[in-house]
Amino acid sequence: MNDIRFRLATHADLPCVVRLRDDAARWMLAQGIKGQWQPGELDEDHFRRVMTSGEVWLAEAAGLVAGAWELWWEDEDAWGAQPPVAGYVHRLMVDHGSVPPGTGRLLLQAAERRVAATGRARVRLDCLAGNARLTAYYLDAGYKAVGHKAGKPQPGGAPKSFTLLEKAVPVRGG
Repeated sequence: MNDIRFRLATHADLPCVVRLRDDAARWMLAQGIKGQWQPGELDEDHFRRVMTSGEVWLAEAAGLVAGAWELWWEDEDAWGAQPPVAGYVHRLMVDHGSVPPGTGRLLLQAAERRVAATGRARVRLDCLAGNARLTAYYLDAGYKAVGHKAGKPQPGGAPKSFTLLEKAVPVRGG
């Protein structure tokens, strides 16, 4: 996917981001991945709130949205109070119906570059405890499992337990 572009989402993009997230949730369910995401869990208000304290990014290819992710600058619910040394990737998602394999990794690398460009040396994320497939995906991308968080609050749902993962990135800015 050589023509992929990344840009910050705008409020006008929110319906697209919600659709993408719901489609990704349906894909997970079709793959037998239970408990991670459910369609309809998050609405435009969720992503609007993220935009006030973090960033929502879109990936576009050939004029179509290929994926998206959230980038937070703190995540106390999962990681507790931390010094500002990391960016936190959430809801990494691709349009499985239109992108080739490996696109998710390109989005993850773009998120890592964005974190490094802010002068932060670590990228952190979490995935549902027990989701061996997703944990393996992140381990293969160079992340290390560094902890476990039981009972993390969830937007629109009951608290869940998560595996915490982290990766050092070369700082490029500040």
